Amino acid sequence: MFLFIACGIWLIGLGLYFIFLRPPLLPEDLRYMETSIGDIQSAIPGLERWTNHVFTVMGGFMMGSGLLTILAAMNASDMREKRTWIFLMLAGLFTVGMMTLTNFQLNSDFKWLLLIPALLWVIGLVFPFFIRSSDG
Repeated sequence: MFLFIACGIWLIGLGLYFIFLRPPLLPEDLRYMETSIGDIQSAIPGLERWTNHVFTVMGGFMMGSGLLTILAAMNASDMREKRTWIFLMLAGLFTVGMMTLTNFQLNSDFKWLLLIPALLWVIGLVFPFFIRSSDG
């Protein structure tokens, strides 16, 4: 359970980063697009302002996902219960899993760092099956 709470806290922190600190374009974004910031600014003058809005929305969704992850982990009576496990697996797949996969596809500078929460999520899904239940 604590691994999912940790991942939820991480998602909230990532959301705060996207809302308040993430620049419109990272150096790796420019490398991936094989262009310069000057070329972007002249070709699409409002892009940086627009991406700030996009990242604010994304950050809010990340924070919401984090809060719901924490709530699910705190209220799950048994992490081995099929329904709980399926929902947490799908939530991880579509949040940290998809983010990690995409960052590897983009060859992101942060790909290895972003692999950590995905691995923690997988460990959180598998670990309860290795612990004996309290009633047996």
